[in-house]
Amino acid sequence: MAKIIAFSNQKGGVGKTTTCINLAACLASDGYKVLVVDLDPQGNASSGLGFSDRKSEKSSYSVLCGSMNANDAVVDTDIPTLKLMPSCMDLAGAELEMAQVVIAREKILSEKISEASDNFDFIFLDCPPSLGLLTVNALTASDGIIVPIQCEYYALEGVTQMMNTVMLVKKYLNPKLEVEGVVLTLYDSRANLSQQVSEEIKKYFCEKVFKTIIPRNVRLAEAPSFGKPVILYDKHCLGSKAYTDLKNEFLNRVNNK
Repeated sequence: MAKIIAFSNQKGGVGKTTTCINLAACLASDGYKVLVVDLDPQGNASSGLGFSDRKSEKSSYSVLCGSMNANDAVVDTDIPTLKLMPSCMDLAGAELEMAQVVIAREKILSEKISEASDNFDFIFLDCPPSLGLLTVNALTASDGIIVPIQCEYYALEGVTQMMNTVMLVKKYLNPKLEVEGVVLTLYDSRANLSQQVSEEIKKYFCEKVFKTIIPRNVRLAEAPSFGKPVILYDKHCLGSKAYTDLKNEFLNRVNNK
């Protein structure tokens, strides 16, 4: 059975998708079988892994709305053991459709994704930047959540609300849900603000914060426009080293549980 991890932060632009696809790519490069499920209607995880067909029938929308089996909605990427369940334009209306389901609408994804669980070591769910029904479905389906937080002024804004949502999901829908870790992103070593925000986040989340910090890095920012994770775009850059270190730290946490 795959370990299912949701990548979520209701604030956009925090490096959520970047962390999801690059951690997945690093794990896959080590031979782990990883599936990235793009639940964001913007489709950034899909384009970041080289998939650009926004009208594809193979999509997370097709799985959520019942027209396709999870295994049939998976596409290949440039890394053989890294697979993608892409987003599509129709996903923007998925929450409205799911809201009309009377019974267990928060558990739709959990039921659907179980069809693919035996085929992977890890399933990463890239959530939209909101706390809507898609995100609640992702949290209900997951064993853990990774929260990317940028080292900027508004970093902790909204985090309390998100953690309240996590606690409610854990209480009423998914007792096994845990915060797997918090990743500090967009860190600028030249700015005192980055250090100050980093310290505040560590006070709030304590040992949940990964020691690995993701820096601001031009090559890391460029990689998605070429449809590649950073380790394929430039394996020697600071961004690649940071996500390789994060992968090692992530595996250490998983294996020690």
